[in-house]
Amino acid sequence: MSEQPSIDYDDLAASIRAWGRELGFQAVGITDTDLAQAEARLEQWLARGYQGEMGYMSRHGRRRSRPAALVPGTLRVISARMDYWPAAAAEPWSVLAEGRLAYVSRYALGRDYHKVLRRRLQRLAERIGQVAGPFGYRVFSDSAPVLEKPLAQKAGLGWVGKHSNLLSREAGSWFFLGEIYTDLPLPLDTPARDHCGRCRACLDVCPTRAIVAPYVVDARRCISYLTIELQGSIPEPLRPAIGNRVYGCDDCQLVCPWNRFARPTPETDFLPRHGLDAAELISLFAWDEPTFLRHTEGSPIRRIGHQRWLRNLAVALGNAPASPQVVAALEARAGDPSALVREHVQWALGEQRRRLTRGSQG
Repeated sequence: MSEQPSIDYDDLAASIRAWGRELGFQAVGITDTDLAQAEARLEQWLARGYQGEMGYMSRHGRRRSRPAALVPGTLRVISARMDYWPAAAAEPWSVLAEGRLAYVSRYALGRDYHKVLRRRLQRLAERIGQVAGPFGYRVFSDSAPVLEKPLAQKAGLGWVGKHSNLLSREAGSWFFLGEIYTDLPLPLDTPARDHCGRCRACLDVCPTRAIVAPYVVDARRCISYLTIELQGSIPEPLRPAIGNRVYGCDDCQLVCPWNRFARPTPETDFLPRHGLDAAELISLFAWDEPTFLRHTEGSPIRRIGHQRWLRNLAVALGNAPASPQVVAALEARAGDPSALVREHVQWALGEQRRRLTRGSQG
């Protein structure tokens, strides 16, 4: 543990918040490592199997909910928020309403946030070291077993809403979180209070009814899980509800009243690239693997790989307005080397042909 008796930790904490803002974070807070309540909720969630194939949620045991077990000596967590709302992107509801277009979650339109936040947090830690001297720390951004949302709530950055995302009265929910685990005995910020009230807009809008109760999400039904985390076949009963969402889902955030306070990101790294804010499904489905890799370089989308990208697009094409052009695009991949892709293409062709037949009879 660091011993710096000459340090004024109140002044240092104030400086950390100021340095964080200079580095592009919109808010910085400090909390302790007591996550007993969050740990109990996590264990109940895991016991219900709501994590689906996300084995990593339980793989690290209680190191996820006990920061000092993950990084020995940790006394405090510095939690930081960076806004990502891309105001210049195509209007989300318009894209969702146009079945020939692909909807990509707003967080994934630009560069991979993990690297952006980690670099800034590292610079913040180095700045702290210039004043505090050598100290123990480790930086994270959705990159290790960290309960970042409960930590952020305890640090005063917002509260965990009924959709399980962190909400801020000043900024809604369109932001990324990052942390610095440290052994410095910094003063604590006041935890944020819940301001969801009786609102249930997020529960009512969820296309697959994945929010099974306020504050409880069954990931196995969540479109973000189905299009990003799930390795294999998307369950057929859930495919129609996915609509044209090919990477993630934002519906619960789009309807949240608090997001009227969302602020456009000043970070150019988070702005749309390659027209993915309103790209045509057929065009994306024509990408071969080298094209996919080229257009997703530095993007979080790359993590799902070309096969699952095609799987997701096939489902969206199956849900698209019936047209001979969509059928032709699907037929072009009917013999894809991937059994996963072929299965979803055949389903989509069945959906398209059924609607085309019904249209011709009407």
